[in-house]
Amino acid sequence: MGDKLYSFVGKYPIWVILVCITVMVFSGAGAQKLVFKNDYRVFFGEENPQLTAFESMQKIYNKTDNVAFIVVPKDGNVFSAEHLETLKSLTKASWQVPFSTRVDSITNFQYTFAEEDDMIVEDLVMRTDRLSAMDLERIKQVALSEPLLVNKIIAKGGHVSVVNVTVQLPGIDPLTETPQVAESVRAIKAKYLAENPETQVMLSGMIMMNTSFTESALSDNATLIPLMFLVVIITIGLLLRTITGTVATVLIIIMSIVTTMGLAGWLGFYLTGPSASAPTMILTLAVADCVHILTSMFYEMRQGADKRTAIARSIKINFQPIFLTSITTAIGFMSMNFSDSPPFRDLGNLVAIGVMLAFVFSVTIFPALLTVLPVRVKAKPENKKDSMAKLADFVIGNRKALLITTSVFILLSASFIPKNELNDDFVKYFDKSVPYRAATDYMQEHLSGMMAVEISVKTGTASGINDPQYLNAVSDFTDWLRDRPETDHVNTITDTLKRLNKNMHGDDPAWYKLPDSQELSAQYLLLYEMSLPYGLDLNNQLNVDKSSSRVVATFKNMTSNQLINIESEMRKWFSENAPQYDVDFASPSLMFAHIGKRNITSMLVGTTLALVLISLLLGFALKNVKFGFISLLPNLIPAAIAFGLWGLYSGQVGLGLSVVIGMTLGIVVDDTVHFLSKYIHAKREKKASTYEAVHYAFDNVGRALWITTFVLVAGFSVLAQSSFRMNAEMGLLTAVTIFVALVVDFLFLPPLLMAIEKNKNKKQQALKTNALESSTSSS
Repeated sequence: MGDKLYSFVGKYPIWVILVCITVMVFSGAGAQKLVFKNDYRVFFGEENPQLTAFESMQKIYNKTDNVAFIVVPKDGNVFSAEHLETLKSLTKASWQVPFSTRVDSITNFQYTFAEEDDMIVEDLVMRTDRLSAMDLERIKQVALSEPLLVNKIIAKGGHVSVVNVTVQLPGIDPLTETPQVAESVRAIKAKYLAENPETQVMLSGMIMMNTSFTESALSDNATLIPLMFLVVIITIGLLLRTITGTVATVLIIIMSIVTTMGLAGWLGFYLTGPSASAPTMILTLAVADCVHILTSMFYEMRQGADKRTAIARSIKINFQPIFLTSITTAIGFMSMNFSDSPPFRDLGNLVAIGVMLAFVFSVTIFPALLTVLPVRVKAKPENKKDSMAKLADFVIGNRKALLITTSVFILLSASFIPKNELNDDFVKYFDKSVPYRAATDYMQEHLSGMMAVEISVKTGTASGINDPQYLNAVSDFTDWLRDRPETDHVNTITDTLKRLNKNMHGDDPAWYKLPDSQELSAQYLLLYEMSLPYGLDLNNQLNVDKSSSRVVATFKNMTSNQLINIESEMRKWFSENAPQYDVDFASPSLMFAHIGKRNITSMLVGTTLALVLISLLLGFALKNVKFGFISLLPNLIPAAIAFGLWGLYSGQVGLGLSVVIGMTLGIVVDDTVHFLSKYIHAKREKKASTYEAVHYAFDNVGRALWITTFVLVAGFSVLAQSSFRMNAEMGLLTAVTIFVALVVDFLFLPPLLMAIEKNKNKKQQALKTNALESSTSSS
């Protein structure tokens, strides 16, 4: 196949170049159709049960998409007349945020108090121009004693407060709506800081998180891809010392990326944080094919072959291994289709397409370019070959010790895998350098974080929430939650009703309890709601017919497993204490906690299937089922070692890392396939002994393997610098896995092959001996 292919390419190189470039141009035109989706909901498929529950709850109550202005006064005292005035102006300005439906701060908190027989409802801070010391003290006492405010709108110490803007996006044009809100709040922040330069303001909330997804991806594409190109150019230039080969390789990379992303646009793909890293991965993987072809070509030229003959031999030798590594890498990435998260499915499909396109370009336009462009190589032995020969001598001479040592290291590393635990905090998807992450960490430290669970408690009957039995159940549940050490804040309608009951009894603290009749509860709520201004109603807590209420519990930072356990305990509490009510649990935190667990389970199925397919393919291609099974070990061991080391290094496995095994499975096959193919070629074609075959494999493919590994590790290490930590951790663990794969293929696979062949020879010798003895005895 390789001979026929290059005979055509070598005969018509200009036409091959023109056809390939035409394909790239027409395919690449689809890239303009690509759009970037910045909503965190893209991480969940439409069938995801947690997303379904969350969307259902969003339809019943006000949506919880928000922007939080975290305001830190210069003197650490929120309750000064000067700061309250600026806070009131910020609250007023926040109503101008596009699509805003509600603004909450301590200044517009609906303070209720009794005045003779009347209940007065007004802003906690009405005017700031005539606030006396007594007024400031009263405001402080009210704010710091109100459960609805403390740890949510105001810190316990009174040194930080939040202006929370609830946003209800129309959903007509999601690509522009979120950026429009982000631009508005940043303008408000800039104006506020210009007027109050010593005050610190940070931005958090779901809208800013969605904005950060887009900005992190765009920032990475603007920095990481150029950096990767630089790494590739320098690596190939220094290690292979060829300007022509470097230029041709860069062209293959560009064509692979442009064609892939163009086809993605035509096929209706959209970009997200994970899938936006596809060009970086394609860039890295495309290099491997070119390096193998270049290395073999230069080897032949240094042995005295002319350029065309050297290219032809290189294509013949490498066509099958490159095809196998490309198809197995594609299978590994396509196993990501088993992921429960659409962005990772898209990433897998895009990289699989890119890998196969890189293969096609590397065996067509790449040799055509090498044929046309001038290539100079000095006809002398390669120094690097000597180092590979020395390594081969070392491995062969120490095969027993190496097999034992590497086996012990493999088992020891794998034993640390249980140290890993599922932990998926979506706030930590971003590096600490990202403003949203810094703001949210600060809010989590001083008030409460974004790890929340919304609980909808349903009675099934109109006005059922006024039933004392229902209110007492919700109140008891709230108390149970607040007694838990991990709880930061609980927002519940029962706190409002207790306050109203106290107000209606002359503000007597003894009456801070729930009304004892359904009629009183209904009257209090009606009177209160009639007094509330627009945008500050109770729709965020009650549904329209008042048959259900929403409790929002905010927790300290915790692992995904811990949050899932808390959900289970909350369900258990209702089943034991209030089984008559239907209860739904939902929130972005809960969605991310569950998807990591679901994703690992589904990816194990996908990886197993990919592993079976790859092994069968290798067994068929290498014409030996035994070698197909042998390849399982060096393909699985790197991931086992990498995750064991990750257990020691971090121990936190989130959504991004749950796809690494499937993703790297195909990549690490590259080393195994090339080494085994050369080993088998020596055994079959050259009739070499086992030791000679191992030596031949090292001599002919060793240098190409460590060069491609260097490029792959460098590439994924660059991805590890991403400000989007999901990509960064994925890049780091992939780089470690690929490096370990080379070590395994150099130090474990050859001793294993030699040990197997030795046992085979012993069995054959034993059979011959037995046959000879039988022959002798019969005669």
